Amino acid sequence: MLIFEQFSKIGIIPVVVLDDPKDAASLAKVLCENGLPCAEVTFRTSAAEESIRIMSREFPNMLVGAGTVLTKEQADRAMNAGAKFIVSPGLNPKIVQYCIDNSVPVTPGTQTPSEMEQALELGLKVVKFFPAENAGGLAMIKAVAAAYVDLKFMPTGGINAKNVRDYLAYNRIIACGGSWMVKKDLVSAGEWDKVAALVKEASEIVKEIRG
Repeated sequence: MLIFEQFSKIGIIPVVVLDDPKDAASLAKVLCENGLPCAEVTFRTSAAEESIRIMSREFPNMLVGAGTVLTKEQADRAMNAGAKFIVSPGLNPKIVQYCIDNSVPVTPGTQTPSEMEQALELGLKVVKFFPAENAGGLAMIKAVAAAYVDLKFMPTGGINAKNVRDYLAYNRIIACGGSWMVKKDLVSAGEWDKVAALVKEASEIVKEIRG
């Protein structure tokens, strides 16, 4: 699927928590200008839906999606706001099927072989591995990947500038999710120069590892 090819090129997917939609456009601009034209806007706050709408409208070439989607209602709101993909922390077959039925790429969270088999049964080729570091990290991904040769992974959780190189170097990982380059306090304070520096550093890591 084209969207996963885009994920692979971007390499690191910024996981964004926004408390105020007024920050959405500024953050999107920083991400696009510094090499990570993508955002997984989490539905942990009331600002998520409007933030997705603003980013999608003002930066139409940006890959904007919704994260932490737990219900069909949230999925609907995200899709109506312009989300191009859906991510959830766990695997809820009803939500996965709902997204498939609505032709929206979905990446559910998995941690165990049983969950990965459920994902394959639903027709998925890519799953989130969450929370990555707490669940065994790269060693765990490599161990299960040997059994599920058709599956690729998007690890999220505990990934940062120090360990992301190892993840990106493994060919079964499409991209890594992370929030270290879009720190909530920096975004809320409007410290865009600092955010830009972290985003640029992350994008340079992707180039370093993947060319």
